[in-house]
Amino acid sequence: MNTPEPKKFTAAMDSDARKSPVRVAFVTRRTSPQVKARDDGYVMTFPEALFRGTVAMQVLALVLVVLALLWDAPLEELANPLLTPNPAKAPWYFLGLQELLHYFPPVVAGVLIPALVVLALIAIPYFHINIADEPVWSRNRTERLRTLAVVTVLFLIFLIYFQVYVAMAPSLLMSGLMFFSASNAPAPGRFRKWLSGKPLSFWIMTWFLLEAAVLTITGTFFRGPGWSFVMPWSGQI
Repeated sequence: MNTPEPKKFTAAMDSDARKSPVRVAFVTRRTSPQVKARDDGYVMTFPEALFRGTVAMQVLALVLVVLALLWDAPLEELANPLLTPNPAKAPWYFLGLQELLHYFPPVVAGVLIPALVVLALIAIPYFHINIADEPVWSRNRTERLRTLAVVTVLFLIFLIYFQVYVAMAPSLLMSGLMFFSASNAPAPGRFRKWLSGKPLSFWIMTWFLLEAAVLTITGTFFRGPGWSFVMPWSGQI
């Protein structure tokens, strides 16, 4: 009778886990030895993913060069130091900050708020709720609803105090959608079911993008002489 050849458990360096499936696991008291896994399509970072990214950047660069050759940039006339345009607007990607400067002091709108936004974008991906990727209403639903209500009311009071009425629409929209996703209807629709499965990071990032879009659109199309609020068809932009 032939005895089966014993498996060799060796420690080695390898970049392909499927070619070297032998593993040694250390199971503690609070973990389970059962491993749940599924085969997902994947590519190696080098060279496949890196090559794809390089090709995408080259294609984008070629498209931009072709567009630059076919159409001229919408530049204005040469600057005249004796004639300052009114309103003097920043490039479109800075108009959101310029809109904030209309409401807040320069230190707050130009330094504090951008710094907080950058820090939030760095910290949000490391939140526990984002790492677990769990829906925001999966646990402590009542407490989280109460927290959302308090934060919404305080933030709206803050916006009303500084008369930042433009930023109220995205905040009310996101708060309404969050309350809508947390409702206990007996037969939830597909849209509400999709919203209820989103983590906190999704709601924060969506609110930030909506606020940035609304502030940029307002500064681009609704600001006239002296940064006054005008309609786009008035010809004063």
